[in-house]
Amino acid sequence: MLNVYAVIILVALLATFGVERWADLRNLRALRQGLPAEFEDVYDRETYERSQEYSRARLRLGLLTTSVDLVALLLFWWLGGFGRLFRGIDLLQWGPIAGGILYIGALVVAQWLIGLPFSVYATFVVEERFGFNRTTPATYVADLAKAALLAVLVGVPVLAAVLAFFTYAGSWAWVYAWVAAVVFSLVMQYVLPIWIMPLFNRFTPLESGELHDSIVAYARGVRFPLSNILVMDGSRRSTKANAFFTGFGRNRRIALFDTLIARHTTPQLVAVVAHEVGHYKERHVLKGLLLSMLHTGVLFALLSVFLSQRGLFQAFGVDSPWVAAGLVFFALLLAPVESVLGLGLQALSRRHEYQADAYAARTTGDADSMVAALKILSRDSLSNLTPDPMYVALNYSHPPVLERIRALRGVAVSPVSAPER
Repeated sequence: MLNVYAVIILVALLATFGVERWADLRNLRALRQGLPAEFEDVYDRETYERSQEYSRARLRLGLLTTSVDLVALLLFWWLGGFGRLFRGIDLLQWGPIAGGILYIGALVVAQWLIGLPFSVYATFVVEERFGFNRTTPATYVADLAKAALLAVLVGVPVLAAVLAFFTYAGSWAWVYAWVAAVVFSLVMQYVLPIWIMPLFNRFTPLESGELHDSIVAYARGVRFPLSNILVMDGSRRSTKANAFFTGFGRNRRIALFDTLIARHTTPQLVAVVAHEVGHYKERHVLKGLLLSMLHTGVLFALLSVFLSQRGLFQAFGVDSPWVAAGLVFFALLLAPVESVLGLGLQALSRRHEYQADAYAARTTGDADSMVAALKILSRDSLSNLTPDPMYVALNYSHPPVLERIRALRGVAVSPVSAPER
């Protein structure tokens, strides 16, 4: 039924798609720029040309993937798929919780099946072509199986709780759901690094030696106690490198990809660790968690309002309000709003990256090592060195590497790092 909700969602979906694809095209045109002088010491002509071709390949695949997703959604909608699925499940008489899980589960599986060929192509064709892929078919299938199992063991109970709250708890449902979501997110901060991440990768303590001692000395100097410095077997799936910080309190830990350790000097690796510590010291982790909690609460409050709007359900061929279908339709209605909100969140994330870089430069007294590490990371991952500003605004959680380097050049550092007071 083409009512006001249908028109708003359709126009918003098409407008969002148009803006994002316009940004893609702008980014493709930006690839024609020459190699920035800052990178002439780490890039040769062949490597830079490969980085540009890699960006083109990823952009083109992304364009195809998002186009297929949009067409599939519109066809399913216009052919009455949402309503037919609702009526089919209603005939089973499973009730609002089990039936709701089946409804959302069926849509999630359908979306996953549509995206699977593109995921396979990205891993075994695009990443393989540019020398990044080390994922075997067996590992890929095992990852899919583990992710599916986690979705059932973790995702299904969470979904069931949300459905139960909004089905039976009345006007306070959104508050109960919000509290439950906050508790769940806090628990996951501890569960994820200890039990879930090891299902996909092996984490081993960093061996004693120069690197270990240098990281420990730095952490002590800035009063950042580490329970573990871990090495992750990132090379099992890709040649790309990374590092990240996880955990709270006594469970703080730094994880370094083995590929990162293999390609960087000890000062560069200490700078990378200092960047991760900077996120903690600048309270970026806490701020992100609080923003996420606030965002979740607002979404649940809005959901409680739209679940009673019959027009939203009728726009998708569902005759009467039903919580499970309402979750799906609400997500489609809010998707464009979330895209706009994402602009602010991405900008905040980029600001945090600048702050973490500056913290690393100040506390190590060695901005040059951080600059060198960024250059090597960019070269080894064939990063786009000249992304279009509009594309950056829409898609980048980190500033372009050239801008990060320029910012680091302006950070005042001391010759010797001093412990924090």
